[in-house]
This record gives sequence, C-alpha cells and structure tokens, in this order.
Amino acid sequence: MPTSHHSAPELTVLAGLDDRARERLATLVRLLGEGARVPSSVTEPERAWRVHVADSLAGLEAPPLRTASRIGDLGAGAGFPGLPLAVALPEARVDLIEATSGKCRFIERAIAEMGIANAAVACERAESCAGDGAAGREAYEAVVARAVGPLATLCELASPLLADGGSLIAWKGRRSVEAEAAAARAAERTAMEPGGVIPVRPYPASRNRHLHVYRKAGATPADLPRRPGMARKRPFGSRTGGE
Repeated sequence: MPTSHHSAPELTVLAGLDDRARERLATLVRLLGEGARVPSSVTEPERAWRVHVADSLAGLEAPPLRTASRIGDLGAGAGFPGLPLAVALPEARVDLIEATSGKCRFIERAIAEMGIANAAVACERAESCAGDGAAGREAYEAVVARAVGPLATLCELASPLLADGGSLIAWKGRRSVEAEAAAARAAERTAMEPGGVIPVRPYPASRNRHLHVYRKAGATPADLPRRPGMARKRPFGSRTGGE
C-alpha cells in the first residue's frame, strides 16, 4: 500500500505498533525531510520508512533487546536505531550516545517533537560515557549499533557500557568471515562472547541483513575504555594492531 504524505506504510515490523506509536514515527520521518542540516542522506519519506525505521525495528528480532530495561545506542547518528526502538519499547530507557553536536541537536529536537519521555541524548564519545565513574559505565542491559564500525571495534566500545550478562546487537549486511574472526579474536580482551547471528528482512527489498549478537561475559577489563579513537585505529583482534 503506498504511503500518504508521511503516514506509516504497511510494513511487517510496524504491525504490532499502536496508532500513537505510528504517529510518533511519522513525525520522525517528517523531520528527516526538513532542511539541509538533517544528519542523514536518506530523507525521502517512503525510503526513510524502509531504510531507517523498518531497519531499526528489525532489531526486535534479537530477544535480548526486547527484554532490556535500559538500552544504549552507540553512535546514534540521526537517531537510528534508538528513536524507533524507544517508540516500540516504551517501558525501556534509551540513551542515544552521539559525539557530534549537530546530530545531538537533531535527536533532541526529534525527541521533543515526537513526545517520547523514555529517550535521552548523551552528547559525548562512547569512551567518555563509559569511563570510570561515568553514568554510562556498565549501565546497559543492551547496546545497539547500526552503521558504526567493524564488529571487533563495536565489541570493545560496547563492553564497558554493558552490565555483566548484557548484550551488544550490531546491524550488519552480508556476513564477513574476516570481520567475525577478528571479533572472536578480540573476545578475551573485551570480555565479550559471540551470541549468534540473526538474519532479518526488515522490508521486502532488503537483502543480506543480519543482526550480530555478542554477550558481556564477566567484568569489564581494566584497560577499557582505551583512549578515544583507539578502538577504531588499532582494534583488538586485528592482525596489525591492538595486541
């Protein structure tokens, strides 16, 4: 069924949402189409519903995410997947962790206009959010990451944010043996262990979309978080760095 203006299309991932939730998501889609300062290249409404909203809600296929009471969105960007998840999981608190001030302002505006009380912005780097004594350290039952970085890097950044037993859910496309092997090699250094890979199809034309789940298994290693940027420059588990 075609969309009318910014109204919710008939997507399977939206089926369980009530009218108020759909209205809130429609507001988010509308905001994406306003002005050149929107921090996303996908702003056309029909495409935004699929590429941003439906893809974000596909994360609910991961059981640890559906039951989490506190969720951290690592590198939230324009608010995905965190904002749609906050709408779909009104009993959970969702913190959108984003270091770029312009993106933070967009997320703050979206939260206000969508009228969601269970989402907040942490406008700082993940390493700062998870430092000793910081509010985000070992605070989350689930950390989500979409279009942020390699799996090994995500495991390192998520580990100090997660409580023992918490889960990282990472959105990825086609599976990469090399990337998964690097994350497995990094496991001991990050206190993370593989928890499975879930194939998802958030909208009919989607291909090769997977959710990678990693579980925090033990206390945060004493050397985490490392200095800002190190998890990207010299990730644990790589053949050339981090060891």
